[in-house]
Amino acid sequence: MNKKFEFEDLEIIDLDAQTSTETDTRKGPDSSTESDSDKPEQTVISDPSEATTESFGRRKLSGRALFHIATLAVAVFVIIFIVTRFSNFGVHIDQSDIFKDGLGDYDDTMDLMLPVDEEYLAGREDDGVTTIVTFGNAPFADDRYSDENLATMIAEDTGAVVYNCSISGSYLAAQEYNLLGNHTYMDAFTFYWLACLACDLTPREDFDEHVNGLGSNAPEAIRDTLDTLDTLDFNTVDVIAIMYDATDYFMGNYIYDISNHRNHRAFSGNLVAGIDTFQDTYPHIRIIVMSPAYAYYVDENGEYLSSDQYKYNQNEDILSTYCIYQGDMCSEKAVTFVDNIYGTITEDNASDYLEDHLHLNLKGRQKIAERFIDALNYFNE
Repeated sequence: MNKKFEFEDLEIIDLDAQTSTETDTRKGPDSSTESDSDKPEQTVISDPSEATTESFGRRKLSGRALFHIATLAVAVFVIIFIVTRFSNFGVHIDQSDIFKDGLGDYDDTMDLMLPVDEEYLAGREDDGVTTIVTFGNAPFADDRYSDENLATMIAEDTGAVVYNCSISGSYLAAQEYNLLGNHTYMDAFTFYWLACLACDLTPREDFDEHVNGLGSNAPEAIRDTLDTLDTLDFNTVDVIAIMYDATDYFMGNYIYDISNHRNHRAFSGNLVAGIDTFQDTYPHIRIIVMSPAYAYYVDENGEYLSSDQYKYNQNEDILSTYCIYQGDMCSEKAVTFVDNIYGTITEDNASDYLEDHLHLNLKGRQKIAERFIDALNYFNE
């Protein structure tokens, strides 16, 4: 049986018309359609950097323009600098203009001039005689009984009484710690152990054992030196002069013990230990330490080379380092230090004052004597 479907009151909707009506409704009740001719004229800007505000004078500069300006400024500066330099190149300046205020004063030495503290001189009467005792090795020991000996020169030039207690072949840094049972016999004649003898802290017999151990190799006049130190009344002594040459450098001896400044097995430590010994016992004595003079390093072929470039012991350093530490220790102990390696016989003039790579010639001793006397008289009126 066929059914018949009936559709009542069907309404056909025009979708295009409805869309148009909804659009007009979203514009709002007051919206109106403007013609193209009623719209304000708009300016199309293709490059934002060309935008202006009110006038051309206030136009903003682009990054590229700023870069070009900066580059141009740098180029102009460089050109001016080059022109200025070349315009003054080769202009002669007369030395009278340079030195119109004098040559000036330039001192690059480590000299340290210090007097004895007045508290240690209180109550002492000046006997009118300057008494000096010298310690060291070759500088004072060479040509010991000659008029060309350094100690003799000082005595003649100052009128002082000079006791020469230097020992040829000696050195500062002891190789072993103890004196008794020590078979490095020259250790007994380092400055520290000699100070102990002079201050009656070590018996003379201990030194005789070392002299006997050296036998025929004992240095010249060594017993005379020991006799002097054992019998001389150091209450009458005014000055102690100390000068060791570069022997410790050639031996490769240790310079310094950071844990013990008085370690007499080190170059500077032996010096400090000896100074302390004298200052504790005879504080009135002025101590003048003179550094080694310059000495040449000698290579395997016997050629003389700079001792500021070569070292003999990998644990130590160049010759000048020995002198620097020596000066530092003198400053610590408040004693006078004469810097010979930079102020007297230097690398520049050493060939004029050394007879070989180490030992002083006559002119060298004279120069050292002059420097010592300057230090000796530094505080005199």
